[in-house]
Amino acid sequence: MQQWNLFIAFFRVGMLGYGGGPSSIPLVHKEVVEKYEWLTDDEFGDVLALGNSLPGPIATKMAGYIGYRVSGMIGMLNAVLATILPTIVIMIVLITSLNSFRDQSWVNGMTQAVVPVVGVMLAKLTYDFLKKAQGNLGWMVSLSLAVVSLLLIEWIGLHPGLLIFALLLYALLKPVKAKDKPTHKSQEQSS
Repeated sequence: MQQWNLFIAFFRVGMLGYGGGPSSIPLVHKEVVEKYEWLTDDEFGDVLALGNSLPGPIATKMAGYIGYRVSGMIGMLNAVLATILPTIVIMIVLITSLNSFRDQSWVNGMTQAVVPVVGVMLAKLTYDFLKKAQGNLGWMVSLSLAVVSLLLIEWIGLHPGLLIFALLLYALLKPVKAKDKPTHKSQEQSS
């Protein structure tokens, strides 16, 4: 049953993730966190951050990791296959049939109508992540990081993967504050 759920969850992502990786992220979140509860919001954020810092399509990286975590090597292969199968089939069918209709207005309208929907899905996911970050960092730090990230990516042209890598590196190497360090008494009490 678990393999079937993995396949269906990522098959839906593959079928409905119109426009590639960014549009599939909210769909993966819906399936993995909300519907099947394989990951928490925090874990999903970590997987997304790490996946964005690695090369290759985000949907298949996330499918591979989540499939492996849920059901080992077979789960990984199952989730990746479910993610790419719709694209392969649709590409073969649609490209051969739509190629003859590419100059028709309804084909252009169909592709243009999806763009605002994907934008809304990404905006909702962004808002959810900002709310989560606000709970951990506060509004000022969260909004400052968002604005600085936007400036670095859009105006300077910094690759998002480099920015994510730098932030992960900072989080790993930053000094621990005195209030964050476990005290000797708290260590004894937990033992």
